[in-house]
Amino acid sequence: MSMPFHHIADLTAVLGTIPPDTIISRTLCADERLKAVLFGFAAGQELSEHTATRPAILHILQGEADLTVGGESWRAGPHTWLYMQPHVPHRMAARTPLLMLLLLL
Repeated sequence: MSMPFHHIADLTAVLGTIPPDTIISRTLCADERLKAVLFGFAAGQELSEHTATRPAILHILQGEADLTVGGESWRAGPHTWLYMQPHVPHRMAARTPLLMLLLLL
């Protein structure tokens, strides 16, 4: 029988050290309602503009990034939280080493 919960005591320890010139991702959990993915970006790494078919929440845990979402741009830092409806174009470029939690609903 599977556990009725999923617990991670320290998200910052899941990915370890992010090598230079790298983006790492780890799926933390996935079911029919939620997919949670932890991303680690080395400074200077970026995701080019794309969209998601599901609503998404981005939560910056550590570091700074330049975000462009729906044509608006800003600098995001630790504790930044963003909700996006499906099909909203967005991109991200890490200014510093970055840890981000993505929730696809």
